[in-house]
Amino acid sequence: MLASNPVLGPNNLPRKLWKDWPPTDTLGENLNTNLTILTEQLGDNSDFFIRKFNIGSTDIRAAIVYINKISDIKTIQEYVLKPLMLDLSNTDVLKLDVSYDFKHYIKDHVLPLCTISETQFLYEVIEKLLAGSTALLIDGISGGLVLGTGSTAPQNFEEPASEALVRGPKIGFVNSLDENISLLRTRASDPNLRMLKCQVGERNKKNLVISYVDGVADPDLVDEVKRRIASIKIDDPLDSGYIEQLIEDNFMSPFPQVQSTERPDRVIASLLEGRVAILTDGTSYVSIVPVTFSMLLQSPEDYYVRWIPASLVRLLRFFAAFIALLGPAIYISFLSFHQGLIPTKLAISMAGTREGVPFPPFLEALIMEVVIEILREAGLRLPKPVGQTVGLVGGLVIGQAAVEAGIASPLMVIVVSLTAISSFAIPQYDAGIALRMLRFVAMFSAALLGIYGVVMFTLFLCIHFVKLKNFGIPYASPLVPYRLNDWKDFLIRAPLSMMKLRPKMMNVQDQTRQREDPMERK
Repeated sequence: MLASNPVLGPNNLPRKLWKDWPPTDTLGENLNTNLTILTEQLGDNSDFFIRKFNIGSTDIRAAIVYINKISDIKTIQEYVLKPLMLDLSNTDVLKLDVSYDFKHYIKDHVLPLCTISETQFLYEVIEKLLAGSTALLIDGISGGLVLGTGSTAPQNFEEPASEALVRGPKIGFVNSLDENISLLRTRASDPNLRMLKCQVGERNKKNLVISYVDGVADPDLVDEVKRRIASIKIDDPLDSGYIEQLIEDNFMSPFPQVQSTERPDRVIASLLEGRVAILTDGTSYVSIVPVTFSMLLQSPEDYYVRWIPASLVRLLRFFAAFIALLGPAIYISFLSFHQGLIPTKLAISMAGTREGVPFPPFLEALIMEVVIEILREAGLRLPKPVGQTVGLVGGLVIGQAAVEAGIASPLMVIVVSLTAISSFAIPQYDAGIALRMLRFVAMFSAALLGIYGVVMFTLFLCIHFVKLKNFGIPYASPLVPYRLNDWKDFLIRAPLSMMKLRPKMMNVQDQTRQREDPMERK
């Protein structure tokens, strides 16, 4: 039984499994009707183009349909439009039967292309379009010709330095918006992937593309993203960071409320979860909304390895985040207020290491933390070879000199070093910055009230987490509110065979992302 709308599948959702299209979904003889059907399916994309023209100097109407950037425009102009519009003589056209052998004549004698195929089915045309081919449709002829015009331009994509992986695609975005769109198109063949182009900037216009998967993403979320971007009134958004700051919910929060990435695989995975990506011209960073704090501790590599090591590494990241936030504060509170809670032998050893140190634990930790932050910032601003040397040698030399001069104890150097290393274990740089800032607040709380100050700081932080929302999604999800299904990809990463549903916190239209295998495993 066919659906009433040839573009929609069951439950009036856009079709996603094109191989399941019934064979009766074909292209008819009316050119305008065929273009309308294609426009309904792909027309929301800014890179979807239709070029109508007359064949030769006759009244025969035709059109080519292609996706920009993944199709070679020069090939289309030189080997498709020019032969059909200029080189084809009227004599050749008039002696042919348009309804019978005209299409075969064009295929065999007019178009000098290596790959030309005929098709009657709508799903085949869309599959080929998303692979870089061009569809030629002629009025009065059913079906169409699919022309091999895929772009063969060399790619100079490199792995992003800020998100390097041991296993996974070694490819990242570049500063060109068109190239980034092409990169997503070549890696995501979903016909429901939408690319909506808009402009931001009162004086200097900046091109943006809002990307989402139609039929998966929540329409209210997409509309909210469009509304916030349309409300931006700034002279020139120089980078995606401007856009992120202008569309976030709470500018007073220290936590990042927009996820930024240079990895196409992370963007595609986010789109399939029902999230929205914002591509900005002139930058290699793509913004993704909404985001929760747990997402900032996830890495694409978690899904490229087996679930047991991936889960252990993810738990290690959560522990590293805890150390990066509260490590020095706990050390200060125990050493300054709660020495009785420290085991006797350890307390004697710690007292011995602090002999001769003139500063209290808080001031000692503050000096070392500030020095580490200065070294980290200096290493980022210097050229890479010099920066790495300054960071490594500077840390070793200053730490050793501080111990020998009696400014800091060896144990404090260990705590500060462990804290700095733990912050590097967080995959998202923005999340690491937030924890580094809050670390100083936690240290002040510990210096004032000891462990009670650390507890109060943690409670206030939890209250802020629970109250903070990101495009209507609680920032503490899936912890609060509690959703059992979403916990399969929270503290641990469950086996892929168990992750059959998309995150419920995203309010997606299509909840299922892994269909049941029709053949049971023996």
